Amino acid sequence: MSTNLIVDVTTIEPVHRHAAIFNLFDNLGDGEALTIRNDHDPKPLYYELRSARGASFSWTYLQEGPLTWEVEIKKEALNNAAETIGEMARKNFRKAEVFKKLGIDYCCGGKKTVEEACAKHGLDVESVKRELEKAEQPGSASAVQHDFDSWPLSFLADYIVNVHHKYVRESTQLLDELSEKVARKHSDKFAELPEIRRCVVELLNELTTHMVKEERILFPYIKHTEQGNDSAGPFKQTFDSIEKPIWVMEQDHEVAGDLLRQLRELTNGYSVPPNACNSFNFLYKKLEEFEGDLHQHIHLENNILFPKVIQLEESKTVRE
Repeated sequence: MSTNLIVDVTTIEPVHRHAAIFNLFDNLGDGEALTIRNDHDPKPLYYELRSARGASFSWTYLQEGPLTWEVEIKKEALNNAAETIGEMARKNFRKAEVFKKLGIDYCCGGKKTVEEACAKHGLDVESVKRELEKAEQPGSASAVQHDFDSWPLSFLADYIVNVHHKYVRESTQLLDELSEKVARKHSDKFAELPEIRRCVVELLNELTTHMVKEERILFPYIKHTEQGNDSAGPFKQTFDSIEKPIWVMEQDHEVAGDLLRQLRELTNGYSVPPNACNSFNFLYKKLEEFEGDLHQHIHLENNILFPKVIQLEESKTVRE
C-alpha cells in the first residue's frame, strides 16, 4: 500500500467512517502511513484506535483547522511503538515531575513522544531521557503519591471534583480580585498587566463552565457506565457515545492550556519584578500554583480518566 495514501473522510458515510479507516489501517505495513482529511478534529478516532489497536501507531497533526484537519496515522511494530509522554506520566508520577520541571506539557500535549516534545521545546533528547531513567530509580521522590491509574473511574471522577474543582472554585475570587487590583495600580509601569488580567478572566470563565459540564453531564455518565448499566440509559437524549462529550472537554482543555502558556510568557515564568508590592508578588505566586494544579487536573482527565472510560464503553459495545 502506498505510504502517502490520503483519505477524505467527508466523502464516506458517517456510520461507516471509522470502520473504513480501521480497515485501511489494518492493511498498512509497519512504517506505512495514511493521512485522513476531515472537516473537524478527528480526536475521537484516536481514542477508538488506541483502545482497539493499542500503541501500534503514531498520530501526527499536519493541519489543525479551522476548516480542514489532516492527521497522519503511521503504523508501527508493536514492540517498537513509542510511548507518549502522557502515558509515561500516567504510569509514573516521578516522570510527570520531570516533565513539569522541564516545562514539557504532559497534559494537553500528552500525545507527543519524548522526541517530539524535545523538538518542540528545543531540549536535548538524550539529557531528557537520562532524567526520565533517574525517575525510575527507587527513592527518587520524597513524597508518597497516589496511584491514580489503579483507581476505579467513579472514584477518580469524585477525586477530581473534590480536589481540583474545589481548588479552582476556592481560587477564583482571589485571582479575579488580585489580577484586577494589580493591573489597575501598576499598568503604568508594567504594560503586560492588562493582558495578564484578560487571560486570568478568560481562564476562570472557561473553567467555571467546563466544571459544570463535567459535574452535571460527563461524570454522571461515567459512573452510570462503570456501574454496568445500559451505556445510553438516561443520557440517550444527550449523546450516543462518551466520545462526543470527551471531545468537547478536551477542546476546553486546549483553550485552558493555551491561556496558561500565555500567562507563563507574559509573566516571564512568573518572575516577580524587583521591588514589586506584596499583591504583585502574591498574584504571580498564586498563578504559578494554579498552573501546577490545573496541569495535574487535566492530566488526570486526558491521560487516565478519558481513555479508560472510552475503552470501557467500547468493551461494553463489543459484548452487546
